[in-house]
Amino acid sequence: MESSFINASLPDVADRMLFAVPKKGRLYDQCLNLLNHIGIEFHRKARHDIALVSNMPIALVFLPAADIATYVAKGNIDLGITGLDIICESQTADDVAELTRLGFGKCKLQVQTPAINSSVTSAHDLVGQRIVTSFVNLTKQRFAELEGVSIDRMKTQVRFVSGSVEAACGLGLADGIVDLVESGDTMRAAGLHAIDTILNTESVLITNHRQRFPKLVETIKQRVEGVLMARRYVLCQYNIKRESLDKACAVASGRQAPTVTSLEAEGWVAVSVMIEKKELADKMDQLKEIGAVDILVLQIANART
Repeated sequence: MESSFINASLPDVADRMLFAVPKKGRLYDQCLNLLNHIGIEFHRKARHDIALVSNMPIALVFLPAADIATYVAKGNIDLGITGLDIICESQTADDVAELTRLGFGKCKLQVQTPAINSSVTSAHDLVGQRIVTSFVNLTKQRFAELEGVSIDRMKTQVRFVSGSVEAACGLGLADGIVDLVESGDTMRAAGLHAIDTILNTESVLITNHRQRFPKLVETIKQRVEGVLMARRYVLCQYNIKRESLDKACAVASGRQAPTVTSLEAEGWVAVSVMIEKKELADKMDQLKEIGAVDILVLQIANART
């Protein structure tokens, strides 16, 4: 595992909150996009793993995603973005506080075996056999549970590899593997299929229980939640007769309640309401059916919850 060390006593970062983000990998680009949307301005020099934020007292620290939960848990880092799988695997869940789930980097940690092996249909069928993974702790926990024994008494052999886990079965090194599955393309290309899901994971914003900058942590949390809400909702505006307003509000009640404004035309009101994007088409159809007119949809660039 690539290791890193950050000395918070360095002059450039001593009075700044340290915010860790993955330096590469599947979460990197989406983290940078999120930082941009929450108004964090910085310039990262080539081959530098620390970038000073120009408009806030924050230093961004670019670390391997696998290290972030540990650094946050120990208090070396104040705030971080990493995967829920990393938190569970590093066994730091009790030492970090999950601020919010970010909705990206979603995948599943799954037990996989060669699809050609029809005799193996569940994880129970791999008990006592060879498993290769980079998630040793979670894998041992799962198979100890299946065996009904403690980890130190389990018969299943769990071995660590750091990469190309999907090749282990084909090379005769394992009877099954445990690895992250996003689309499943890599799994299928290797001739594997999933027989058990250990964990559903996604990226999360975390801090520790010894916050040095609680107000700044809360500010970042609120900004992130605002961006997530903006991505989830749109603002729907329409006109409707007041006599049909209750029916319209029953169809689309919004996060709190619709905003209703009287129009100059007697008996008519204008309504603004937030609607989840995934429900929008159906809600618009229903509003039209009960008499709503001039239905408009506006994208929300940002928000605060």
